[in-house]
Amino acid sequence: MYWGESNAMLQLHQLIEKVAITDANILITGENGTGKEMLAREIHALSTRHNTDIVVVDMRAISESLFESELFGHLKGSFTDAHTDRLGKFEAANQGTLFFDEIGNLPYHQQAKLLTTIQNRSVVRVGSNEAVPIDIRLICATNRNLPEMVNRGEFREDLLYRINTIHVEIPPLRERKEDILPLANLFIEHFSKQYDKGTLVLNKAAQEKLITHSWYGNIRELEHAIEKAVIISDGNILPSEYFQLPRKTEMPETTVSTLEEMELKMIQKTLTKCNGNLTAVAAQLGISRQTLYNKMKKFGL
Repeated sequence: MYWGESNAMLQLHQLIEKVAITDANILITGENGTGKEMLAREIHALSTRHNTDIVVVDMRAISESLFESELFGHLKGSFTDAHTDRLGKFEAANQGTLFFDEIGNLPYHQQAKLLTTIQNRSVVRVGSNEAVPIDIRLICATNRNLPEMVNRGEFREDLLYRINTIHVEIPPLRERKEDILPLANLFIEHFSKQYDKGTLVLNKAAQEKLITHSWYGNIRELEHAIEKAVIISDGNILPSEYFQLPRKTEMPETTVSTLEEMELKMIQKTLTKCNGNLTAVAAQLGISRQTLYNKMKKFGL
């Protein structure tokens, strides 16, 4: 993992080296695209559990009806489609690390059972009364403000305390501009090899353009911008013209030029209206939760 040159990331690196070797629960916060899952994987790699698996669970992708089965497992015949016994994510991560991505999207009524499982360090499969001991290292991540959600009654305070033994905040890319060009060069090297483009370098104008851009999509946006530039390159130099970077003010609220932009705007508006509750958002938009998740992934939300 590339940590960066900025003081904020160097301090973060020092903190991670101290806490990774413990089994303390860690909460990673930061905007979309800052690399929360990458950091979780790095914590696992630096931990004493590095020879075991890290099991990743995206809370946005689990339907409410399958929540308990996915996380805690089930016994054959416990419900209509339970044709065989199945291990849940907790048991799959036994002896290793369990990473809950976007924990803030977990509906309130499902948080109590998650809290009980974390506290008791055991799971009860659907259809069973037997508690199965588990030994996991728990890492959670979110782009949402969990203390504010607690104040609004949307997130359990006791669950927040339980997952938040160590809090790690990844700063947005626009606040650590000294990391932009080193990251860009890493992506150039990667995509040059992938697309067999040879040696490529940014000219001065391109470097300046990347440094001054706001990068509201953070590292993910930078990665996509570099990949596009590498693909369309036809020489050794990547000029500033290859980077058509949108400004936040370039697309007024009332201006929609494509169906995709209209769809994006509608999803963003509904996400704000529903405070990020994906079940409510999907209901408002008249689509399934999985369809909503797929669209959000497409738009980088």
